[in-house]
Amino acid sequence: MTKEITHWAGGTEFTGTPELWADVTNPATGRVTGRVALASEPDVQFVVDAAKKALTTWAGVSLARRTQILFSFRELLNSRKSELAALITAEHGKVFSDALGEISRGQEVVEFACGIAHLLRGGHSENASTGVDVHSTRAPLGVVGIISPFNFPAMVPMWFFPIAIAAGNTVVLKPSEKDPSAALWIADLWREAGLPDGVFNVLQGGKTAVDGLLHSPDVAAISFVGSTPVAQYVYEEASRRGKRVQALGGAKNHMVVLPGADLGLAADAAVNAGYGSAGERCMAISVLVALEPIADELVVQIAERIRTLRIGDGRRDSADAIDMGPLVTKAHRDRVAGFVTSGERAGAEPVIDGRDVQADGEEGGFWLGPTLFDHVTPDMEIYREEIFGPVLCVVRVSSYDEAVALINANQYGNGAAIFTNDGGAARRFANDVHVGMIGVNIPIPVPVAYYSFGGWKRSLFGDTHAHGTEGVHFFTRAKVVTSRWIDPAVRSGGGLELGFPQNA
Repeated sequence: MTKEITHWAGGTEFTGTPELWADVTNPATGRVTGRVALASEPDVQFVVDAAKKALTTWAGVSLARRTQILFSFRELLNSRKSELAALITAEHGKVFSDALGEISRGQEVVEFACGIAHLLRGGHSENASTGVDVHSTRAPLGVVGIISPFNFPAMVPMWFFPIAIAAGNTVVLKPSEKDPSAALWIADLWREAGLPDGVFNVLQGGKTAVDGLLHSPDVAAISFVGSTPVAQYVYEEASRRGKRVQALGGAKNHMVVLPGADLGLAADAAVNAGYGSAGERCMAISVLVALEPIADELVVQIAERIRTLRIGDGRRDSADAIDMGPLVTKAHRDRVAGFVTSGERAGAEPVIDGRDVQADGEEGGFWLGPTLFDHVTPDMEIYREEIFGPVLCVVRVSSYDEAVALINANQYGNGAAIFTNDGGAARRFANDVHVGMIGVNIPIPVPVAYYSFGGWKRSLFGDTHAHGTEGVHFFTRAKVVTSRWIDPAVRSGGGLELGFPQNA
């Protein structure tokens, strides 16, 4: 039997009056396991109203009490994260260890937010002018919307909601309809941790739900992660209505390997970063830039490692039996396979063709194995477009300058990595490359939670990155209070004082 997956508002599940229902499938079997309610406009309003109702009370809760609830949430999640990981594997398809890793990275932001009392601490200047004191505070924005993608149903929302909640905001999370159950599980965990009803809410749905959050006058800010076209749409629609927006878009991340680098280390990194989570992540390495004359050997080493990968049902990962699971839906699997066909037709050399995969799983699963293309050129579709699947393209260049120019000419600017034993080259690369996150002998340079995550160019719309100090500033606004208390002992004349204030 299939389960019904609904919304969460005011501390409980809420079915509402959905316009439609969407099937939720297990990617490893192709079978429908549930159906999720797609919100109608009244449903959007009901969920937003629940967040609005809780706002005044929650914003007035002490920092000490908010921190206690965050710590409780952290402890509950640590003790029960295997439940959430199993849920993610069943709906997304990633292997169990990947799902656990996703939760652990998201948990870092929860732990960062546990220090909210320090992070919200303002400044104070006594006697800034004669008898005048000035102090600053950071106040919550209000109701904030989070629109998250399918590829990280736990980690990406956790980039945002721990800080938003800790800062005194209330949250409406709109997860992907492809894997919607994780959001409800998290909502119930917040309830168990003692979070008041209405502070964390879940709105299921598609475009009606998204547009409802973008257009609602009761929603003060939007955090979004997804494709670049949708990120641009979210930014334009929300900012037009005066909302604060951080919209993180797509990527085409390059990994440069210089002569003299440890080729074994680089090959390991390319496989891990290119095919982990089936390549369905915005920080995946999708382009390997190899400087001659090491390209031939590097391609051989990468291919050797790919052939050892085990593709199959991610639920069998408990004994490390599976390295990579299926893609999230049949439509997405077919789209990525179409890119493989496109690369072959354009003249790229298919060293390993993932369309031929023999997966350890049911025939109906959405299988596509790791694909490796050599001799890719920048004019090819497989280079230009974000594939979002297990396809790694090798581009050969003759110099460091050519590698940097290739990266800087790309429309995206999420991340880039360099593998080298030359410290000078690594330092120069960090300064030369126009992207937001850079790795040196690290293929996926996702920063720890107290630094901020985000790219440049068409990988980010808005000025603020996720989590870290920028995340705290995004979910708060500054307020400055200037005060003067007259000492009766020195004000003996009485009467009105109409003179212009003096800076003295």
